[in-house]
Amino acid sequence: MRVVVIGAGFGGLGAARELLGAGVDDVVVLERGDDVGGVWRDNTYPGAACDVPSPLYSWSWAPNPAWSRRYADQPEILDYIRRVARDEGLRDLVRTGQSVCEAVWDDERASWRLTTTDGTTYDADVVVSAVGQLSEPAVPRIPGVETFAGPAFHSAQWRHDVDLTGCRVAVVGTGASAVQLVPGIVDDVASMTVFQRSPTWVLPRPDTVYGARHHRLLRRLPALLAAERRATFRLTELYNRALSGRSVVTRPLSALIRTAARAHLRRHVADPALRRALTPTDPVGCKRLLFADEWYPALAREHVELVTQPVGAVEPGGVRTEDGRLHEADVLIWGTGFAATDFLRSIRVVGREGRVLSETWSEGASAHLGVTVPGFPNLFCVYGPHTNLGGSSIIGMLEAQARWIAQVARRLAATGARSAEVDATVARRWEQEMDERLADTVWARCDSWYRRGTTVPTNWPGRVAEYHQRLARVDWDELVLDDHREHPRADQSAARTP
Repeated sequence: MRVVVIGAGFGGLGAARELLGAGVDDVVVLERGDDVGGVWRDNTYPGAACDVPSPLYSWSWAPNPAWSRRYADQPEILDYIRRVARDEGLRDLVRTGQSVCEAVWDDERASWRLTTTDGTTYDADVVVSAVGQLSEPAVPRIPGVETFAGPAFHSAQWRHDVDLTGCRVAVVGTGASAVQLVPGIVDDVASMTVFQRSPTWVLPRPDTVYGARHHRLLRRLPALLAAERRATFRLTELYNRALSGRSVVTRPLSALIRTAARAHLRRHVADPALRRALTPTDPVGCKRLLFADEWYPALAREHVELVTQPVGAVEPGGVRTEDGRLHEADVLIWGTGFAATDFLRSIRVVGREGRVLSETWSEGASAHLGVTVPGFPNLFCVYGPHTNLGGSSIIGMLEAQARWIAQVARRLAATGARSAEVDATVARRWEQEMDERLADTVWARCDSWYRRGTTVPTNWPGRVAEYHQRLARVDWDELVLDDHREHPRADQSAARTP
């Protein structure tokens, strides 16, 4: 059983470990970057950190008693991923600098042929896509983007060679990345213009530094770390329930969050006009709830301007808004997030009978359990459609998917079946269920990166515990296993040919 995993972030490395634990030992992980880490390798902007408490934002099978603080920053999370990958023997499976651009299913051989941008090919019986939803930076299609005279870059492609000292900086976007990077650079710049499309609910960040005594206690009593993880999980599950319009906790919890967020805003922003501009009108949760202590104070600084007029064009000297005003800038930073709804857009995937995945998903991506798509045998997704969360840690979702995939791979290896794919009727029922349940959620009530048109192809509409239960055991009646053996697999390990 030859398995190729695409992506060496939390999802891909976790899937590789589950496969090894299931007895599938011919596993190769292809990573387009120069190291493991995924988004935590790429997002190196000032202030980059996680907004989920570290005890929960880590693999359940690799607890870390040595986190330096409750909300770890990017370097520490990357160090954690690197260390665990090394200690678990996963780093040896990874081949870096391998950007997969095409994956084609060969029904005669019952295998996949993957091609990278440098022309290298890999053959695999099973392919696991772990490229994630937040790996392709999104830059809006604004007239004149390419004409800007100074440095222009996305937050996920930070230019550390650009000295911002004394510069006029324009930041487009006020989402999760912007609320971290703006305070991270505000003391360096001469002036800053922040362009906001719509404000987001922001709560205080209950961060704390962990000292040596805390670390010693957790090492001696690991049950305390597990208890903190459970407590955090239960709190986030309460919030996940509130995102559903039918939940009894929706209104009281939303009211509590609005009250706390408005108090947080009043505390840090004295200017009534600025405060009005930063007060959200969307329901709580329709955009990801943000936690930040320095965001509002940064925007209230004298050399920072918040602009709420829509951006009309980019010019060599700055950004022009639709009211005709030119906001001069030396550096342009895009804090505009990722192409989250364009799943696997960087890879051309061709399944059975020449079916192209991007065409199958042209009206919106869907995969049964967020993992498998009819017509694409032995192809499984980690962090696929309908598996993102509005709250809580995504790692719990990734682990559930990895365990499900490992069960299928083990069954294929044990029985010699050529392929497995979800029954098309089962997949349609799942898609219908997702559409109906998501229509009742808060995400259906405003515009955000979760949405594509009128649909929400990104998010899971329930609690993480429910998702775990549904993926705990593979329902083999939902899958079609091809047991015909007229076309035996080639007797080779995961091939690498020029």
